[in-house]
Amino acid sequence: MSTVRALSTHTARQFLVSGSGCRAPHNWTAGPGRINLRGLATSAEASLRKTGLYDFHIANGGKMVPFAGYQMPLAYGNIGQVASHTHVRTEAGLFDVGHMVQSNFRGRTATAFLEWLTPSSLISLAPYTSTLSVLLNENGGIIDDTVITKHSDDAYYVVTNAGRRDRDLAWFKEKLQEWNASDRATGGQVEHEVLEDWGLVAVQGPAAAQYLQGLTSFDLRELTFGKSAFVPIEGFNLHVARGGYTGEDGFEISIPPSQTLEVTQLLCNAPVQLAGLGARDSLRLEAGMCLYGNDLDEDTSPVEAGLTWVIGKERRETGDFIGAEGVRKHLKDGPPRRRVGFIVDGAPARQGAQIYSSLEKELIGAVTSGIPSPTLGKNIAMGYVKSGFHKKGTEVDIDVRNKLRKAVVTPMPFMKPNYWRG
Repeated sequence: MSTVRALSTHTARQFLVSGSGCRAPHNWTAGPGRINLRGLATSAEASLRKTGLYDFHIANGGKMVPFAGYQMPLAYGNIGQVASHTHVRTEAGLFDVGHMVQSNFRGRTATAFLEWLTPSSLISLAPYTSTLSVLLNENGGIIDDTVITKHSDDAYYVVTNAGRRDRDLAWFKEKLQEWNASDRATGGQVEHEVLEDWGLVAVQGPAAAQYLQGLTSFDLRELTFGKSAFVPIEGFNLHVARGGYTGEDGFEISIPPSQTLEVTQLLCNAPVQLAGLGARDSLRLEAGMCLYGNDLDEDTSPVEAGLTWVIGKERRETGDFIGAEGVRKHLKDGPPRRRVGFIVDGAPARQGAQIYSSLEKELIGAVTSGIPSPTLGKNIAMGYVKSGFHKKGTEVDIDVRNKLRKAVVTPMPFMKPNYWRG
C-alpha cells in the first residue's frame, strides 16, 4: 500500500453535481492504465459496502465498480483515466479512500504490542509521525501492509486495507486477547477501536498544499512528509497526514462520519478534481508502490518485496516480532526471489505474465502489476524474479499474449517522488 490515506464515510445525502464545484476526470476504457479487479467483490451490488460518499460519487457521475468489497468510483463522467492521472500529476485530485480500515490502538503497552505485530521500530518514532509497515504471519509472510501513525507512546492511529478487513480484524482480535492475557501486558492492557464509517480522503498533487492552505490557519509548511497533525479546516478539527499513494505531495484527511460530505465538498473545488481507482492504480505504479493482492500476499516476505527498510535496524537480529524467524532467514541467506520494476517493449505486460531469462529462456518469475505509463509514455511493470536476475539493467523476456517481449529491470520508483520535506 504504500503510504495511503484519504477521506470518506457517513451516509452522504443526495448532492447535486452543480453544487459540487468538482470537475470530473476522460473516458476510462479497458485499455491503457486499466485497474486489475482480480479477486475483488463479484457478488450482487446489494452485498457490497458503501463509503459515506457513495451518493456524492453518483451525483458527480462516478462510474461505480466492485473493489475490495465496496462500491467505489473507477472514474467520473467523461473524464478518462489518463486525463485524470495527468491532472493529479500537474494540479490536484481528490480520492475517496474511506473504504480503508481506520483504527486506534491505546494503552500503556501499545508500542510494545504493535512492535510484536510488526517489525518496525515504533519506540523511536516521534509523536505525530507515520511509517509504512507490515503485519506478518508466523512464517514472516505479509498479512497486510499498513500505515502506522504514532500520536504518543500509548496511542496509535493505524490504517489497513479494505480487501484485508476480515483477516486483519480477526488477527487484531486474536493477538490482543493473547497479549492482554500475557505477562507482557502487566504494564497495561491495550484497547483497539475501529473507526467505523469514518471518512478518509486523499488530496494529491502539486497544487494540493496551496489549495488546502487557503482553508486553514495552520502553517502547512510545518507538516513535512510523514508527519501529521490535527488541523482546523473551515471550523472542522481534522487529522491530516502529509503523504499518499501517488508519489506526489498531498494529504490524507480522516473525517468523522457526520462531517464527511461537507468537508469533502470544501476540499473539492478547482483546481482539485475528483479522481477514481483507474488513476489511483496508474499513479501508484509509477511511484513503485505495492497493491496488496497483486504485489504482496501471505507467501511473500518483506525482504522479497523490497520492504526491508520497514524493518527497524535494531530489530533485524534481536527484535521480538511475529514472523521474525522467517524474516531473519531471508535477511541472512538472501530471499529466493525479489520484487523489481521493468520497462517493457511493445505491448504492456499485465498481472500474471510470465518472465523468462533472455538467454536460456528459463522461467524466472511473473509480473504482478503492469500498465502503459501516462507520465513516461512507456510500458512499466513490477513483478518477482529469482534472485540473481534482479539487478538493474538485467534483460529479460516477458510473455505478453503468447509473444515474448523484451524488458529491462529498472529501479523503482519509475518517476522521482515530489514529497514535501521542507
